[in-house]
Amino acid sequence: MTVAVAQIVRGRRGLRTKGETENGLAYFTDGLQRAKAVFTEVQGGRDLYLMLLAEYIYVGQELASSSNEEKEARSSCEAAMHDFDDAFLALEAVQESPGYVVAEKTYPHKPKYRYRGMPRDAFHDAYMAHRTRVGNTLRKIGLNPDERSLTELRIAAFAAAQQVYLEKQQAALSTAAVPHV
Repeated sequence: MTVAVAQIVRGRRGLRTKGETENGLAYFTDGLQRAKAVFTEVQGGRDLYLMLLAEYIYVGQELASSSNEEKEARSSCEAAMHDFDDAFLALEAVQESPGYVVAEKTYPHKPKYRYRGMPRDAFHDAYMAHRTRVGNTLRKIGLNPDERSLTELRIAAFAAAQQVYLEKQQAALSTAAVPHV
């Protein structure tokens, strides 16, 4: 993913630089294809850690390659990184079933604190906020069709990650319903 984002960034710069347009397009296109391949692979594998890590690296690389003038974009990436830091902790917690059962009791049961009946914890919050953040980039007129395709694939990966996480939550909490002998 690191190479993919580096190529996308290099390509964007090339596309804006006189005499570098052709090379820029080649880097940009190759980077987008590499990123799509990674997101497709991790989504198909249903490994939550890898799904989360792929997006974390993508956003982190975008942030690292940004300029100081891109204040809003940097702020958005920084917020996403903080949200994903918390999502990694939630993923760790849901895998510790007895502890998650206890933690689940601390979440209100009002609908706004639930995601399909399960606790709307840091994992869900990170992906819900990020879906909005990334989805907003689709509002631009003239967005490169390949970049649009990557963005749509990322958003689909967010939904897949939340679905797999939901299943983990259900499994973790269903152990509480089974009497221990």
